[in-house]
Amino acid sequence: MRLLLTHVPLARRQYYGARALARLQELVAVTLHEGDAPLDPKGLIAAAGDVDLIIADRATAVPGEVFTALPRLRVVMRSAIDIRNIDVAAASQAGVLVTQAEAGFVQSVVELSLGLLVDLSRGVSRAAADYHAGRVPEIKVGRQLGGSTVGIIGYGRISRALAPLLAALGVTVLVSDPYAQLDDQRFVKLPLEDLLGRADYVVCLAIANEETENLMNEAAFARMKPDAFFINMSRGNLVDEAALARALTEGRIAGAAMDVGRAPDQMPSLELARLPNVIATPHVGGLTPPASESQAMDTVRQVEALVQGKVPPGAVNVDRWTHRA
Repeated sequence: MRLLLTHVPLARRQYYGARALARLQELVAVTLHEGDAPLDPKGLIAAAGDVDLIIADRATAVPGEVFTALPRLRVVMRSAIDIRNIDVAAASQAGVLVTQAEAGFVQSVVELSLGLLVDLSRGVSRAAADYHAGRVPEIKVGRQLGGSTVGIIGYGRISRALAPLLAALGVTVLVSDPYAQLDDQRFVKLPLEDLLGRADYVVCLAIANEETENLMNEAAFARMKPDAFFINMSRGNLVDEAALARALTEGRIAGAAMDVGRAPDQMPSLELARLPNVIATPHVGGLTPPASESQAMDTVRQVEALVQGKVPPGAVNVDRWTHRA
């Protein structure tokens, strides 16, 4: 069995790791992508011409034409939970299995979320930037998280880990998610419109899909308090960036922090990140060794199952998987 790992060398070191790669090479014949740039569909077809399995990184799209051109292909795996870069419908039509990894990044994203909340509240990045530039920072009164109100949009794995930590700090936690039931009486479930009007901080952690596209739009930002902060730790697709930019530049909200956006590789957009009341990190929420290795090892377990002739964990279209051999 042959496998293509699409990560460029840097991404392979950061997001896959030596231990997972070594175990993968014990199981199957592995072809590595050694180019500096991610594979485009044409390059992916050329690189995967003789492989049975592909592990695709987040920068490598797997559109329908790939499945048409690779009749030998049996499985496409993602070393992440987000499989939107794979045309699952086309894979299903071709009888190819698609899998996703478990959300091994939860703790890492929670910690960064807390860091951004503190940074927004206390002006850490602003003061550090002034000192780095040789300026004495302006002394400003900060905000204490304890006693404030944080509204969380979406109640998935990250939210369920973040909310108790906030509550332990003395934060009032509001949650908006029409599809989830709260499992902790310390939290209050509200419609999104009410949450936006009451929160001192709005943390966006909803999943990205057609329903949540531009969920945070002009009307949503208009409902927020003028001294409230917006934090996006989900995906850029959930935010109307022009509306957010207007709210920030016109002082209709106090500031924003983001680890994601609509720039390439799901990074924050430069137009937003450059604003003085914005803190941005380049999509590194899950970029810690434990998080990366957790998801990489999940793909290794999937390959182990395939080698044994079993259905791998994380399969999303097993009912359409006809190309098994």
